[in-house]
Amino acid sequence: MATPPTVRVIENGRVIDGLGSPPCQADVVIEEERIVQVGGTAPKGECERIDAQGLTVMPGLIDAHCHISFDEPSSNDELFHHRREGLAAIIAATNVRKLLCAGVTGFLDADSLFEVGVDLRDAIEAGITPGPRMATGGNALLTAAGGTAGRLIPDEGLIGYGKVVRSGDEITAEVRRQIKRGVDWIKVHVTGLTPRQKRQGEAQAWSRAELDRVVDAAHTLDIPVVGHCRGADSIRDAALAGFDLILHATYMDEAALEAVVEAGVPIVPTFTFQANLADYGDRVAAGPEIRAIFQKEIESSCAMLRRAYDAGVPMLCGTESGFSLTPYGDWHYRELEVFVRDLGLTPLQAIRAATSEAARAIGLDGQTGAVAVGRLADLILIDGNPADDVRVLGDRGRIKRVMIGGRDQCLDWPASERADPPGWRVSTYGSRILRRNLLD
Repeated sequence: MATPPTVRVIENGRVIDGLGSPPCQADVVIEEERIVQVGGTAPKGECERIDAQGLTVMPGLIDAHCHISFDEPSSNDELFHHRREGLAAIIAATNVRKLLCAGVTGFLDADSLFEVGVDLRDAIEAGITPGPRMATGGNALLTAAGGTAGRLIPDEGLIGYGKVVRSGDEITAEVRRQIKRGVDWIKVHVTGLTPRQKRQGEAQAWSRAELDRVVDAAHTLDIPVVGHCRGADSIRDAALAGFDLILHATYMDEAALEAVVEAGVPIVPTFTFQANLADYGDRVAAGPEIRAIFQKEIESSCAMLRRAYDAGVPMLCGTESGFSLTPYGDWHYRELEVFVRDLGLTPLQAIRAATSEAARAIGLDGQTGAVAVGRLADLILIDGNPADDVRVLGDRGRIKRVMIGGRDQCLDWPASERADPPGWRVSTYGSRILRRNLLD
């Protein structure tokens, strides 16, 4: 891609800054890869001028929970037993372009099949393949009773995106191995599904001492820790142990809320998967029972999550894109819609959660995610006003321009659907991939 002129001016656009301010008319001046001016009198000298008349200029979306290596499986069996390392990497490099076309300029892939996330991130940063800014983990840390795959999880070793650890020494060794490999995050599946569990959500599969061991090993080497937590005790213990990010945080009780607020640990509720299944599951032949379960998770959790938000806990948007219910490129706006509809946030608050707040997930808090002086020029130009209705962000035809570091990204790809390699797909809870055009 050709290097743009040193100075670019986006003129006549409506600016949403991603920090919660009301939209305003302002010119945005970019020099090299950063924003150097918002508003005021634009420079008159030699520069490239981009007319944004009738468009909104805003930060690109940052998806704080995306599984780029999974390639939209319909079951854990498909995910664990029907993927190959080389193809997973190649296909991930293809799928990541769909995020760009959807206005995503950054994402966190907290765990990846075969740890290909590290290589994909490095390929993007080196300009080998186009893609958003990316932060990644390696194998999620599991216990034999952890994860969401039940009895598919082995008693030891690797499976899919997970590594089973059985002792404190194994925890420390695995954390250090992943950091040596180059991860940005260590992910822990703090909860999982067991056959006869009796509590709401999932069962906590780690002791507090084990969680402390993970955090100590990771933080010693300056790497943050993110936890998958669906259940009150797990949320409380992750916050008390010093986790840096909590995914889901559903079914909180008062003790968990107190711990989260005291720690100020950011939360990524990731309701898009549940909302898609609850609202559109009939389009992929999902049964009413499973749809009701996921609808209940939203309904049972929103009040506590809103209390956490009102107490100052950062709330980030993540979509769990990468499953058949959340295919790449289709649903990256959806968490904003759920934040407005179910958490009661305003559109501008939801946009902040998907931009400047979500920058924490990719290690660029204060560096990107806002139309502000000094920030990286990771921007989208969209036909419509998301401050009135965040759903306009889901119409890819309205996304007219995507910039990362002031450079235009190609939005002409992909032109058509690809085929799947032999043996790549197995379906259990749905007969189709829930692409957004099924709603039309």
